[in-house]
Amino acid sequence: MEDRNLIILLVGSGGRESALAWKLAQSNLVQDIFVLPGNGGTAQGLHKVQNVSHVNPDDFPALLAFAREKGVNLVVPGPEAPLVAGIGDFFRAAGIRCFGPTKAAARMEGSKTFSKDFMTRHTIPTAQYQNFSDYDKARKFLDEVSYKVVVKATGLAAGKGVILPSSKEEAQTALKDIMLAKEFGSAGDEVVIEECEEFYGCLWEFLLMRFMQFLKEMRYLYYRFLTAIPSDHCPVAEGPNTGGMGCYGPAPIATPQLVEGIHRTVLQPTIDGMREERMPFVGVLFTGFMLTKHGPKVLEYNVRFGDPETQTLLPLMDADLAEVMVACTEGWLDAVTIRVHPKFAATVVLSAGGYPGPYIRGDTITLQNPPDDTFIFHAGTTGPTFSKTRDNGQPALQLLSTHGDHSHAPLAIRPSESLTTSGGRVIAATSTADTLEAAISQAYKGISTIHFDNMHFRTDIGKRGLRDQLASKKLANGTSLTYASAGVSIDSGNNLVKRIKPLVASTARPGASAQIGGFGGAFNLVEAGYTSPPTIIEGTDGVGTKLKIAHAIGKHDTIGIDLVAMSVNDLVVQGAEPLTFMDTYSCSKLDVDIAEQVIKGVCAGCREAGCALTGGETAEMPGLLEKDSAYDIVGSAMGAIESGKRVLPDKGAMASGDVLLGLASNGCHSNGFSLIRLIVETAGLNFFDQAPWGEDKTIGESLLTPTRIYVKPLLRVIEKNLVKGLAHITGGGLIDNVPRMLPGYLAAEMNASAWPVPKVLSWLKLTGQIEHEEFAKTFNTGLGMVMVVNEEHVNETMEELEKVGEMVYNVGRLVERGGDGCVLINLAAWD
Repeated sequence: MEDRNLIILLVGSGGRESALAWKLAQSNLVQDIFVLPGNGGTAQGLHKVQNVSHVNPDDFPALLAFAREKGVNLVVPGPEAPLVAGIGDFFRAAGIRCFGPTKAAARMEGSKTFSKDFMTRHTIPTAQYQNFSDYDKARKFLDEVSYKVVVKATGLAAGKGVILPSSKEEAQTALKDIMLAKEFGSAGDEVVIEECEEFYGCLWEFLLMRFMQFLKEMRYLYYRFLTAIPSDHCPVAEGPNTGGMGCYGPAPIATPQLVEGIHRTVLQPTIDGMREERMPFVGVLFTGFMLTKHGPKVLEYNVRFGDPETQTLLPLMDADLAEVMVACTEGWLDAVTIRVHPKFAATVVLSAGGYPGPYIRGDTITLQNPPDDTFIFHAGTTGPTFSKTRDNGQPALQLLSTHGDHSHAPLAIRPSESLTTSGGRVIAATSTADTLEAAISQAYKGISTIHFDNMHFRTDIGKRGLRDQLASKKLANGTSLTYASAGVSIDSGNNLVKRIKPLVASTARPGASAQIGGFGGAFNLVEAGYTSPPTIIEGTDGVGTKLKIAHAIGKHDTIGIDLVAMSVNDLVVQGAEPLTFMDTYSCSKLDVDIAEQVIKGVCAGCREAGCALTGGETAEMPGLLEKDSAYDIVGSAMGAIESGKRVLPDKGAMASGDVLLGLASNGCHSNGFSLIRLIVETAGLNFFDQAPWGEDKTIGESLLTPTRIYVKPLLRVIEKNLVKGLAHITGGGLIDNVPRMLPGYLAAEMNASAWPVPKVLSWLKLTGQIEHEEFAKTFNTGLGMVMVVNEEHVNETMEELEKVGEMVYNVGRLVERGGDGCVLINLAAWD
């Protein structure tokens, strides 16, 4: 990274900001960090860090003036309030990088109403709910609802706007406090009332933190996991929600399989949804989950680092945080490596007496040296501000370090310096260790080095994690599991077989009954008319990234035709009659409706090619693909050539002067779709837009026009011995495919003006500014099949093919080879 003089404005005053300042200060890219307003820890002369107390953090113009005065080139908002207020938009408009989302994207946290509706729109699992801005309607709903509820103020409430009533009376009281008494101010103008589901044990949540960046005009969203997963502890005893009294991670219950499932069902749909709704996001999307008997469900989104999750995660993070943030703001996060130390971490928070209610301020805090690998992060503390250096240039304050290197030191100050409480959550100890038990134990030892009057902390931080760890071991030692618990539904597979049996039966032909459900497909060559042992030809292929368009627009009925075409066309070019076809359909989660549509297309392709679908495989493999609805499909075809008939190409029969005939394509067929998608995207279009090449279809529908199946027309001319060679134009286009049927001493000279280029291909060439050679190498240019015929057979061959509806063109001839195997002339016709 060229910019190695980062001057950072870190907005906030809590433990999260202390941890961020500590981690950012470790970067060689960072010159100075101004924390506004900061706390007693960030005030104490940490290397590169100083507090700013004279600027109001809510006054964005004043913040900008300060930033320009100090040469700030990266703004890092810590808490949610400035993000929801639009600090990201403000600084980006002023030309200063900001590691935080837009105001529009910050609604994911700023409005629970918006975020719950977002989850509904994008089928993201969450508890059932209702939104209310009218108190009387909400009160009536509570009277009528039959399940236990959670009442949430929709706006920002400093982590305290979620009420878990144990009865309807308590729910009504909470509703009145929020909407009428305005206990949380305007955050309670609207409420979300959602079902309080049964949890595994008591209420808890584990959280995933992701660095996210939004690139290429909101078309691609890249993200990285910071894979440590903490479990947040919110309530103090049975009291109100505090917003976090401790944390540990990774949570033992968050197995790789569970995290992968969450990635597929929640995280990727969230990213896709934000892309679809044009909400640029740079920063951290911090997603809270609860595990229910129905699986993980989203509690809420946060659009910033968590607290105390940040204190737990950052000591485990093996990466330059400043580089990560800059990469996110500039759009090159995929070039950064983010690793996590293979350890556990635990954080215990000390709060002031009375918290989360009215709490005591001003108590003196004393600190002693913490244990090794223990970090003291400040939150609600106030202390004297020190200049960064003494007159002799030495640090004004010797920081306590458990690592020897001051740039990696925890935010601790000498016991002799004055430090007092000024907030509800005051200070925390975070420890890392090789085991969860050791990390928890050491964090409590860290707490024992801190003292102030009326201090309070929980004694059960991490106990659930230790229980989960023990339960996991027991599970590994013999608890019964099922295939369904691993995400595979045998019932769905059986249902699919039942649905497609009639479709498959429609492909029956002499030699095969096309019955599925057994262990393998059978074909009787004698019944098919082969009295002598034939030559067997086999081929296999897939559809490629054309599948992405089918996924994008939800149209799957033609993909199967493409699949069959790609294999059977490869058989017929060798002179073989396709006899059987088999497919493999692979998915993360079997959607029977989608799979049925795909197989319907396969059967249609088989009927058109005259082959029987004699079997297949449906492979449900959780976690294989990014989305549950995604799939991949490959196919194999078997054909035969009667004994005594020639196998094509007959290279020995070819001679200079032989004519090249071309059969028209349907358009793009199944090749070049990675480039096609890039061209459409670069043109600012999407697959639901009207096709700009003149078709009365959407772009997606037009591009999904299936590959032509040339089998039956070509078998007519093969039977009459009119063809010397055939080339199926697939990947590599004309340039690579035509020479495959030729002897080494002959080349194909093809006249580009001899056949029309389909409108869709012309549009792609023009819009993508594709050079002629690249065009001929990537696409079929309008010819799906090219054949070599003797000059005296040209008219007869063309007449035979035109009788069955083929468009046939005389496109060139064979010449003595002097260089390339395919020479294109009159390329100006493509202009």
